[in-house]
Amino acid sequence: MLKAMLHRLITSQFERPFSYDASYMHEVLDVSAATFAKFSVVTGLVDRKAAPAEALAAAGLVGTLAEDCGPCTQISVDLALKGGARPAVLRAILAGDEAAMGEAGALGYRFARASLAKDREAAAACRDEIVRRWGKKGLVALSMALTTARMYPTLKYAMGHGKSCSKVTVAGESARFEKPALLAA
Repeated sequence: MLKAMLHRLITSQFERPFSYDASYMHEVLDVSAATFAKFSVVTGLVDRKAAPAEALAAAGLVGTLAEDCGPCTQISVDLALKGGARPAVLRAILAGDEAAMGEAGALGYRFARASLAKDREAAAACRDEIVRRWGKKGLVALSMALTTARMYPTLKYAMGHGKSCSKVTVAGESARFEKPALLAA
């Protein structure tokens, strides 16, 4: 009965509203409800009030793009829109256009890129600025946004549910993104 309720929740919270194939989530649930419950807690680890929506979106999108170029990127965009990020800023993040991201988006973007590239100097400068602007809570929130964004596409691909790259839209308009350019240090 619990599994049936959780399957309905996956369908109503992810698949229907976002046109997202969450078959990998259903499979995890079928194999182990306890594992699914533990994994589903991950999204709630990001304190969405600790930093601006666009900074969190930038960190999350950089993390998602490190692992995916399709449906997980699309749902990340859709969730960022729902969380208050502006469409123009999301398009800029996807395109790697720092000048158009705004200060908060660009800082989240630079922080995520530097962290993934293990560029200690650049990451330290970003961390210092994040703490100055939003405190340690902001730093933890951005770090969690980057980390948790990578988990879903990684699990999806590891379980054999990853598909080919697909077009990404922001508020109904096609968005350009260059995955290799985005992650180049």
